[in-house]
Amino acid sequence: MSQQATDIQASLHQVPFFSELSDEEISHVARYTRERRLEKGELLFQRGDPPHGFYFVVSGQMKLAVSSAQGNEKVVEIIGPTQTFGEAVMLMDRPYPVFAEALTSTQLLHIGQSVVSDLIDQDPGFARKLLAGMAIRLHTMVADVETYSLRSSTQRVIGYLLQQTETAGPGSKVQIELPTSKQVIASRLNLTPETLSRIFHDLSDAGLITVQGKHITLHDAEGLARHQG
Repeated sequence: MSQQATDIQASLHQVPFFSELSDEEISHVARYTRERRLEKGELLFQRGDPPHGFYFVVSGQMKLAVSSAQGNEKVVEIIGPTQTFGEAVMLMDRPYPVFAEALTSTQLLHIGQSVVSDLIDQDPGFARKLLAGMAIRLHTMVADVETYSLRSSTQRVIGYLLQQTETAGPGSKVQIELPTSKQVIASRLNLTPETLSRIFHDLSDAGLITVQGKHITLHDAEGLARHQG
């Protein structure tokens, strides 16, 4: 067995709904799996392209987004290591409703549609795990819509910062590193980059955070949560 085949099989074991497959089944899936490597800014697929499987992020970071005719961009989701994307579109056999772009140098696995269909037919447990994963994704997106509709810009930013760290005790400092650019984060939160910068400035003036590039210090996570309202 080649080194690449061994690496692919090891990565496939990390796919959440492949966790209970046997080594023999993983070996079978690996035969329908291809590795993709993208550089920062490289497109994986365009909106409207047909799906032929789904993707698993081994390392790096992908952006799923839509663009308007005016060139404005809305980031729908940021996908990181050990996460998957494209399963629902694959099963629906419809074109991608978003485009996918690498935010950093990224290694992906593309798992072919035919082998997934075979597993669904043969293994009810696999089908349930696949459905559960898609249900969690849907639940997250519904929560996002609720956040954008009912929470202020400042509340969205504070909520995002608090998601990046464990709950901290009163008065304790927490260091976080933003996982991607402020422009991408702003789009993900349905804000303009200028609004995000203004909110960071206001929170800094209030003594709640210190911003140094992508590095942010939360001086009092509990106080920040209270400021969220």
